[in-house]
Amino acid sequence: MSPSNAAPASITLADARRVIAAGEQKAADIGQPMNLAVVDAGGNLVAHVRMDGAWLGSVDISIKKAWTSRAFDVSTKDLSKLTQPGEDFYGLHVSNDGRVMIFAGGIPLTRGDVVVGAVGVSGGSGKQDHEVAEAAARAL
Repeated sequence: MSPSNAAPASITLADARRVIAAGEQKAADIGQPMNLAVVDAGGNLVAHVRMDGAWLGSVDISIKKAWTSRAFDVSTKDLSKLTQPGEDFYGLHVSNDGRVMIFAGGIPLTRGDVVVGAVGVSGGSGKQDHEVAEAAARAL
């Protein structure tokens, strides 16, 4: 096999560290400690950080937000709108043994048009979580 110059089809640890660092900076800027998780293209956890003072209960939530965002290739903020009573995906949050998280804060990570992973953020309000996730995703 010859070496390829193509970008990896999944998140590397270096990518995950860069994404998390950007999210940590945004969380610090807004004064809200967060949990930040990055999963690869297969939904596997690559890296997680719990900032000093971030809620312990949000560790699992941040990881599940990242997984959910990758599993459905949509932000969890957008998914939450599609899962309300009367909508097509109502009840989705109880699928996958409770792994689906429909709170804002999960965003797919892309290279071009290819989803290569996702970031999940938890520890503040939905608006804060999404804002930090957006800042983290931009670092990729």
